[in-house]
Amino acid sequence: MSFPALTPPLARALAERNYDSPTPVQLAVLAHDAARRDLLVSAQTGSGKTLAYGLAMARDLLGDAERFGQASAPLALIVAPTRELALQVQRELAWLYGHAGGRVVSCVGGMDPRREQRELEAGAHIVVGTPGRLCDHLRRGRLDISELKVVVLDEADEMLNLGFREDMEFILETTPETRRTLLFSATFPRGIVALARQYQQDAFRIEVAGDEGGHADIEYRAIRIAPADAEHAVVNVLRFYEAPSALVFCSTRDHVRHLQAALLERGFSVVALSGELTQNERTMALQSLRDGRARVCVATDVAARGIDLPSLDLVIHADLPNDAEVMQHRSGRTGRAGRKGTSVLLVPPARRRRAELLLDLAGVDAAWGTAPQADEIRKLDHDRMKDVLFTEETTADDLALAQALLAERSAEDIAAALARLYRARLPSPEDIIDPGERPSRPRDDRGRDRFEGGDDRPGKPRPKSGKSSAKHAMAEGGVWFRAAIGKRKNAEARWLLPMICRRGGINKRDIGAIRIMDTTTEFEISERVAESFAAKVKRPDKEDSIRIEPMADAPQLPAEKPAPRREAADGDHRQRRDERPRDASGFKARKPHGERGPKFDDAPSFGKKKKHKNKPAHAEPSVTAWPSKGGPGKKTKKKHRG
Repeated sequence: MSFPALTPPLARALAERNYDSPTPVQLAVLAHDAARRDLLVSAQTGSGKTLAYGLAMARDLLGDAERFGQASAPLALIVAPTRELALQVQRELAWLYGHAGGRVVSCVGGMDPRREQRELEAGAHIVVGTPGRLCDHLRRGRLDISELKVVVLDEADEMLNLGFREDMEFILETTPETRRTLLFSATFPRGIVALARQYQQDAFRIEVAGDEGGHADIEYRAIRIAPADAEHAVVNVLRFYEAPSALVFCSTRDHVRHLQAALLERGFSVVALSGELTQNERTMALQSLRDGRARVCVATDVAARGIDLPSLDLVIHADLPNDAEVMQHRSGRTGRAGRKGTSVLLVPPARRRRAELLLDLAGVDAAWGTAPQADEIRKLDHDRMKDVLFTEETTADDLALAQALLAERSAEDIAAALARLYRARLPSPEDIIDPGERPSRPRDDRGRDRFEGGDDRPGKPRPKSGKSSAKHAMAEGGVWFRAAIGKRKNAEARWLLPMICRRGGINKRDIGAIRIMDTTTEFEISERVAESFAAKVKRPDKEDSIRIEPMADAPQLPAEKPAPRREAADGDHRQRRDERPRDASGFKARKPHGERGPKFDDAPSFGKKKKHKNKPAHAEPSVTAWPSKGGPGKKTKKKHRG
């Protein structure tokens, strides 16, 4: 099926971009019933909606003419939730209306408003912008909307979620009542329906099913990983697919920085996108992806909203998204405009049920499996090398150089050198452990694993309690380590234990004694995991910078002395308290003052404690068994009873 009759300039622009068949949403907005009417359109990301409303408003802007007249006051206004999406829309409409002489101007936050003012004064046919910046230009009188014929709200549901409702209402109330309003949204929540009812007239409602626009060209894969192998799994997935462009999603800015540094260290050409970057830095990062100088982008959800890269074939969820809608939006960055794409979820055992729920809510069937192994990737490299090296035509200079090399070296030496040069530019794949299929267990068992430090690996017994597990681990012998944090920074076992487990990829049962000193903490690790623990804690951590290192000499733990047993002296026939004689009123008779026993120094006192004069100058460091609330850098207040 081809596009309906279009003006020659638009048809030429589509032909140059190889757009020969419209998507369902494009067909719907160009249908006869939708012509010249307000539209309320529900379409998923990646369904071609930008081109859809670009074509739908062509007749309103051009009429029967093939070219625009002199640019002055804008004829169309497109409102988008983010800078990246607005700039993407500007680029799309610029090439679509390029042969018709259309001038498209962007007004987005983070850019120089004075430059935008000069471009608006020079005239524009279409203005694309974010709600806040457009409202600012309108209030300052820099944006003339007297000639406006069409207003488009792109991703209106997202603008509501980001708190732009008042800005959208201000724009719609300010623009002429004779305008045509096109409202595009992924879903129709109550706020969108109310907005459409108030500001649209006899709107034609179009709903494009998600299966038609959202997932048809995306292959979903869920990969089981061990928690310590998440970074290695990203490396191997990138190497396995070798996509022209790939997008890796993380949940926090810290994780973005850490993963970008790790990939750069391994030789990937990678850029990062997060909310802490300036607009200029984000623009440069996206441009490096478009022109091929970078092939991998590590980003947060907010920063990646609206990104459209023509060669993006791979999306990796390094951190699982919060909900199914976010997962669809992430994955929708690939598989666009008829291209095939792959969306890979990295799932540690503890997040298996969460991943299954997300996929089920999104209506997606994902293929479960293990991460690509190093041997698989090396075999693919061998096949790809033959395809890359022997596809281009050999020139006379190439033949002359080859003959000169053959005169000096054997063919085997030359081929080996060629293979070595080819592999030198490729990041090395990582060795990854398959955590295995995790059998489903009752909720009670899962809770016991969570709180008692059970091992998730199949076939590993779970200890009954943390205390017995520590004794079991130390029966094999222990190796002592030191962490550069102590009581002065409120080091406590409550948060030290999980930190040690996470940093070293071990379980609570592998940890023995813990001694918290003033500035350091010493702890014992089971000998069977000590070597791998030492290697893992050397790596930089994305959540803390506490230095952990092995100790040269194991500390001597003080032996526990049994409490002295008080034996009764011969001839001591003192009465027990409950056997004392009672007085006439029924109360126990008190001993005379002279017969009362002496006051012991270790008796409990409920007033202000006195310092012991015989206390040693350097007391033994205490072992924290039941920690109080707090954390590193947080001061805890002690409550005194009195």
